Amino acid sequence: MDFEHIPHAAPVPSATRDEALANPGFGTLFTDHMVEIDYDANKGGWHAAKVCPRQPISLDPAAAVLHYAQEIFEGLKAYRHEDGGIALFRPEANARRFNQSADRMAMPHLPEEMFLESIRRLIAVDKDWFPTVEGGSLYLRPFMFASEAFLGVRPAKQYKYLLIASPAGNYFKSGAPAVKIWVSRDYVRAAPGGTGAAKTGGNYAASLVPQAEAIEKGYDQVVFLDAAERKWIEELGGMNLFFVFDDGSVVTPPLTGTILPGITRDSLIQLLREEGLTVREEPYSIDQWRDDAQSGRLVETMACGTAAVVTPVGTVAGPDGEFTIGGGGPGQITSKLRDKLVGIQRGRVEDSHGWVMRL
Repeated sequence: MDFEHIPHAAPVPSATRDEALANPGFGTLFTDHMVEIDYDANKGGWHAAKVCPRQPISLDPAAAVLHYAQEIFEGLKAYRHEDGGIALFRPEANARRFNQSADRMAMPHLPEEMFLESIRRLIAVDKDWFPTVEGGSLYLRPFMFASEAFLGVRPAKQYKYLLIASPAGNYFKSGAPAVKIWVSRDYVRAAPGGTGAAKTGGNYAASLVPQAEAIEKGYDQVVFLDAAERKWIEELGGMNLFFVFDDGSVVTPPLTGTILPGITRDSLIQLLREEGLTVREEPYSIDQWRDDAQSGRLVETMACGTAAVVTPVGTVAGPDGEFTIGGGGPGQITSKLRDKLVGIQRGRVEDSHGWVMRL
């Protein structure tokens, strides 16, 4: 598909842009352009692809997304390598997961090559928006929503796919060497048979009240337990979890339909096994977490995701008390895995897996 290019009539002045890029934060600064592609089941599917100025979306008040929440998204990063080149990390996995989410939300597939080409086109026009801070990247947010104007409970026939980009610095603002986690006892993120494995906004909306509760109590993130027994650890508001033991084994909760299948999660499983560690995907309870931390059997816990990459968990608390993992800071395995994964993403470590896509 050809992409029409509509130049921005008034892009952000370079001096203003460079000042903002010195401290971009996360998710509040955006580049000049976006990609937009329309879908109409009655007009042959996807059409009218364009790279255009980032601008407000004109939406009918009866648009299906506003009433029935047909919406999905992805998150990935572009990295500037030391030779000046630009690279993506496993973007084809994001393209596949985007369509898996579309299946669950009764939405059309976006061809994977169209997904990847949209990223190439946006980065080509907004490549000067890479932040200059250490560890900076260009966060990419592809998303799709039902745009058909109708009131009725059925899948929409019209959709919009958009891609925006946001220069990003560090995800967590506390600056602490390890994050502090609050255990949610009153709320769950997803239930069996629901949309927990899809990357859809409703899952994140469900996490907002417990996340606010965690922050109010002085914690960085909330961890959710399963909906049936309120016993088994699932994931954080936006990250998967790994538990590292003193015998060299690692446990991560299994993908049973209520947990997002993280691309960083999958990458870490492979890297951990290459380090000679035994990785088991099996249920792990909140009681086991506490007991193993207090006995010293559990030596590290790490959270992982696109935004935060690999982050150590130092403290866990809930209504029934608080416990510390290891020394409360980054552990040896967590630090080693983070360095290796970030090194691969940024071109400083050899990519033996074919994960990096140079643009």
